[in-house]
Parts: sequence; C-alpha cells; structure tokens
Amino acid sequence: MVMEIANASSPEAFILLGFSLRPSLETILFVLVLGFYVVSLLGNGTIILVSCVDVHLHTPMYFFLANLSSLDIGFTTSIIPQLLVNLWGPQKTISYGGCVVQFYISHWLGATECVLLAVMSYDRYAAICRPLHYTVTMHPRLCLSLAFISWFGGLTTSMVGSTLTMLLPLCGNNHIDHFFCEMPLIMQLACVDTSLNEVEMYVASFIFVVLPLGLILVSYGHITRAVLKISSAEGRRKAFNTCSSHVAVVALFYGSIIFMYLQPAKSNSHERGKFLALFYTVVTPMLNPLIYTLRNKDVKKALRHLVLEKSCGLWGHGGTFRECSHQGRGRTSLKFQNRFLGQNI
Repeated sequence: MVMEIANASSPEAFILLGFSLRPSLETILFVLVLGFYVVSLLGNGTIILVSCVDVHLHTPMYFFLANLSSLDIGFTTSIIPQLLVNLWGPQKTISYGGCVVQFYISHWLGATECVLLAVMSYDRYAAICRPLHYTVTMHPRLCLSLAFISWFGGLTTSMVGSTLTMLLPLCGNNHIDHFFCEMPLIMQLACVDTSLNEVEMYVASFIFVVLPLGLILVSYGHITRAVLKISSAEGRRKAFNTCSSHVAVVALFYGSIIFMYLQPAKSNSHERGKFLALFYTVVTPMLNPLIYTLRNKDVKKALRHLVLEKSCGLWGHGGTFRECSHQGRGRTSLKFQNRFLGQNI
C-alpha cells in the first residue's frame, strides 16, 4: 500500500538544476569534468590492472587499493555521465528510475569508501606498529573479510536509507537544486513528515562516517607514536612514506566532506556546496590514483615493467627490452623480499 502511494505521487522525471544559474560556466565545467573523468577512469583502471597483473603487488596494501580504485570508478560513473549530459545542453532532466539508481549506488559506494579507508588505516597500523606479525595478522582470509564487510556494510545502509527515501510521497515536486540525486535533497521534496528518515540518516552517518574517521585517527595516533620511537631518520622517512599516500587520500576525502557540511547556513552556502560536492565526486577520485602512483615507487616500477613487457611482445623480445624487463623484475623482487609486505593474497 505504501509503495502504491509513493509511486502514485512520484514524478516521472526530476529536473536537476545543477549549475543552470551560471550558464556561462557550463561549457567550461563540461570540458573540465570530462577531462577529470577520463583521467580518473584511466588512473583507477591502471591501479586495478597492475595490482592484479604484477605478482609483487599481491599484498594487502594493494589489494585494498584496488578495491578503492573500483569504488572510485563506480562512484564517478554513477554521477558524471548524467552530469555531462546536463551540462552539454538545455535538457536538465533525469528519469525517476535513473534518479533512484543514482542515489542507491552513490550512497552505497560512498559509505563503503568510508569503511574501506578505515580498513586501510588498520593495515598501515599493522605494518608499522606490528611489522613482525604483519603477515600473520593481515592474512588473506582477514583481508577478504574486511573488504566484504566494507562493501556489504555500505550496501546495507544504502538499501535501508535509500528505500525509506524512495517510499516518501513527493506530491509532484521534481526540482532538485543539485547536479545529482542525493538522499537529503530528495527528502526535502517530500510532502510528509520525514523524522524517521532523518533519524536513520543521522545514525547511518555516525556509523559509516564518524566511527570510521575515529578509527583512522586512533590508528594514526598509534602509528605516529611508533614512528617517533624509530631512532634512525631513514627509518622514520620510510615509515612516513608508507603512510603518506593514504593520509593524503583520507585528508582529501574527509576534508571536503567535513568542510561542506560544516559551512555556515548562508544564502550562498548551497551554491558553494555544489562546487565542494563537485570536488569530492569528480576531482578526488581522479587524484587518488595520481597520489598513489606519483608517491609510490612500487606502483611506478610495476607500470614500467608492464609497459616493457608489452613493448617486448610487440617488438619480438629484443635484447634491450628483455634486459630492462628482467633487471626491473629482479630489483622489485629484492625490494619486496626486504619489506614487511610479503604475504600474497
């Protein structure tokens, strides 16, 4: 009965106002968003490829990184294609079904990423603070279990929250002042009391945003204390480099979200919020693979070896290509044997 009421009062399509108040910006945004999206797909796809192909990257750290890259590809793909369509022409609509799919997927993957970043911080804690027990602690079954909990937990909260939102009668309201369908904005269109939805949203935010952030801070508190106890400057530098990429990704992800939701309630805050949302939905997923590749020698070597192997295949395994490839593999193998990340998944 509730479903029938919701369907009867739901519009066939929504109008995403997006940046329509700034038409002069839409062409510029289209070019920028398209460029960022292509770089994001290539970068995250490359991370997944090298993590699967290069045997030296079959470690917990890169297993979770491949999961993060998969999340970023799915999250951006659920939002950006529709955004590009709306930026390109005067048509700003999205079908009711498309809107529902969009906030189901974006909610799912957003919550999953919060938990996964906490899992990755625990992996760094185990590597820095308990290096001698690392391969025993982060064994393959635990890594798979933590990844499953992240994905399934995000899916569960999305199914509950998004379904409650979908059941709200909207009474014909179909204008969304944003560039994608987001649960709080859909709730604002409802013509009934949304107290239950708000309670569920606050509880879910605490469990999937605040708690993971707390776990990340606790993990890095222990990591900082362990690093400061290292006597040699070289040892401290190596320990810092092990965590620096993850810290940068966490800072980008949570920093943009916290800044967006803690800004004062002014007349222009909503417009500013759109650009902040554009940053964490478009720019952050593009920066993540760049951060990990530019600051990570192992990923750069894996990419170099992958390119060399392809080149050798194309040019008939010429002597120079083969020698470079074998030398590169030997150096990487020796490096990984001397590091704490030695357990394969």
